[in-house]
Amino acid sequence: MDILDFQQGPIRPPSEANSLLIRTTQGCPWNNCTFCTLYKGMDFTIRPVEDIKRDIWAAKKHYQGKTFTTCFLQDGDSFAMPTADLIDVLNTLTEAFPELTQISSYGRAQTMVKKSAAEMKAICDAGLNMLYCGMESGSVEVLRKAKKGITPNSILKSSLHAKAAGMKMMVFVILGLGGKELSVQHVTETAKLLNQINPEEIRLLSLAVKPGTEQASLVDSGKFSVLSEVEMIQEQQQLLRLLDGINSRYGNYHSINLLMELNGKLPEDKTDFLDRIAQFLQLNLAKQHNFILGRRLGYYQRLTDLNNQLLFDTVQQELNRLKQLENDITAVQQNGVLEDTFHRLRQRLI
Repeated sequence: MDILDFQQGPIRPPSEANSLLIRTTQGCPWNNCTFCTLYKGMDFTIRPVEDIKRDIWAAKKHYQGKTFTTCFLQDGDSFAMPTADLIDVLNTLTEAFPELTQISSYGRAQTMVKKSAAEMKAICDAGLNMLYCGMESGSVEVLRKAKKGITPNSILKSSLHAKAAGMKMMVFVILGLGGKELSVQHVTETAKLLNQINPEEIRLLSLAVKPGTEQASLVDSGKFSVLSEVEMIQEQQQLLRLLDGINSRYGNYHSINLLMELNGKLPEDKTDFLDRIAQFLQLNLAKQHNFILGRRLGYYQRLTDLNNQLLFDTVQQELNRLKQLENDITAVQQNGVLEDTFHRLRQRLI
């Protein structure tokens, strides 16, 4: 493996796998979300401009003429940089990599709204034209319990602020983030907020509770009840039904999602999405379990893979073993062996 002589952060969106990665900040300026451990123990810092520019030219040398059309600025919030410094970095980026057509970054609502409209426009004009928003939910109660440090109003204000500057918006929603307790509020209020924002793209993630997080402690204390795989699909079904009047791309790209085939454009593909969800929900319980386990073990990619008898039988053998184990110890397993297994397999993907 090549040794890089420029910094790389610990995370990037799945769609930025082939992008140039340049680190402008270290850590997350908030770092209090109950479900996240990514930046725990890491103080948030804005890297010196000269260090970032040095990294840009080091990356140019390292990739030896490789053409990049997209770049992602790491880590948690490039908008925390002073505007003049951020524009200086963006100008250096486009000088070193003139083929870039998209530069993107995470951005927190509280940080973005501190920028004036003129500043946001100048940042966009300098090349930062794509924004990733970890919205997670549109419910004020779900956001509060997850300790996101933002409100639906701040998300809406910052999103419209960025769009007015010409930036594209991609928002992430976490299925199951409200638990069983707040599932209805999570879905209805998230759909309402998405309808107001009308982002360029909506991306879904399925919740897996990380060990060692505050959220895991809430699960252990009985204050947060994790949704089953089927319940998260039902949440997605209801979310899709409520999305209206928007023309966003819609994606389940991350492998943590069960129905990764739900990718396309709203409203054109909405009926097809709902039909595929209905196909899954109409399966008998045995086939649902077979598909879930097959997806989590990497045997299946699409619902139609259930028709492959060899794969089906292979998965069924493992499923039968788990069901026997469940029959033996169900009395001491509150959620059952199967759901616990599905959840642990999801955990491996985060």
